[in-house]
Amino acid sequence: MTDPLPQGAVIGILGGGQLGRMLSVAASRLGFKTCVFEPGGDCPASHVSNYHFQKPYEDEDALRQFAEAVDVITYEFENIPTSALDVLDGLKPIRPGREALRVSQDRLTEKDFLTNLGLKTAPYADIPHAANLKAALDTIGTPAILKTRRFGYDGKGQARIMQASYADAALSDMSGAPAILEGFIDFSHEVSVIGARGVDGQVACFDPGENVHEGGILRTTTVPAILSTAQRTDAFLLTGQILNALDYVGVMGVELFVTPQGLIVNEIAPRVHNSGHWTQQGCSVDQFEQHIRAVAGWPLGDGSRYADVVMENLIGDDMEKVPELARDPNVSVHLYGKAEVKAGRKMGHVNWIIHPN
Repeated sequence: MTDPLPQGAVIGILGGGQLGRMLSVAASRLGFKTCVFEPGGDCPASHVSNYHFQKPYEDEDALRQFAEAVDVITYEFENIPTSALDVLDGLKPIRPGREALRVSQDRLTEKDFLTNLGLKTAPYADIPHAANLKAALDTIGTPAILKTRRFGYDGKGQARIMQASYADAALSDMSGAPAILEGFIDFSHEVSVIGARGVDGQVACFDPGENVHEGGILRTTTVPAILSTAQRTDAFLLTGQILNALDYVGVMGVELFVTPQGLIVNEIAPRVHNSGHWTQQGCSVDQFEQHIRAVAGWPLGDGSRYADVVMENLIGDDMEKVPELARDPNVSVHLYGKAEVKAGRKMGHVNWIIHPN
């Protein structure tokens, strides 16, 4: 059993975006310091962390200095270069571990991992070459969606194939990157579970949230989600199954499609997750504190929900609504400190408190 980190210990965070920012705030509430490794300057996490290593992930000397400066290493995004992890591995504990990154960084590897656990996913096929796409479409059918195996997020790296004649254009959109074909799922709605696992194997899950996407970007998450008692139980159980299979330490987001045939796993994210932001106003211990507790070797907190909440992302020009939102007594505003407003860019989010339980 690992001893919990003491007050004043330094938690290293790979990545300096808004998730790193909110992790740093949560760490400070528990008496920890944070050190962010992020190539970009003036990043959201740098505004609230104690230290910022502004170095590229290819700088091995900087990575070693970063490891020397911290007591444990975590991350706020999953596409960390493997070469950087090779340098850090063995210098300080990395939580969650590298197996979770290996699985989640490649959509094909992730689908294979999930199906090997006996969980349901969309039908899928590896598309290493153009010739494989026709055969896969003959088996899976259309509509389908072609995705890059790596480095896709917020709808990027994806192309819909509504009929076979769209195949060549979709393949061109992949720009030669290895791809995976996934069949469409007939689902009523999407939900996600934010689960956590401690170093002692303790597992805790927050209530599932119901997600609505626009243009491939999460727009809102609503809790409670529309689920039967059996579906809610299944969501918790499969999340725990994934966490245990990976010997996971930290918070994970698990996205699920709700279908008449049961829950289908869409994808997993080995980090705090956009669809878990509602926990900041809905729970005594939110997802960010839960993650810090886990990686620091603390007991997990009670994630019970005490209010119904709607989380809404502020994307691009939504920032113009902030003065009005700030006047609403039922709204909590969370801004990320990004200097430039861009279309499709997540600038912040708000949590609407519907009513306390």
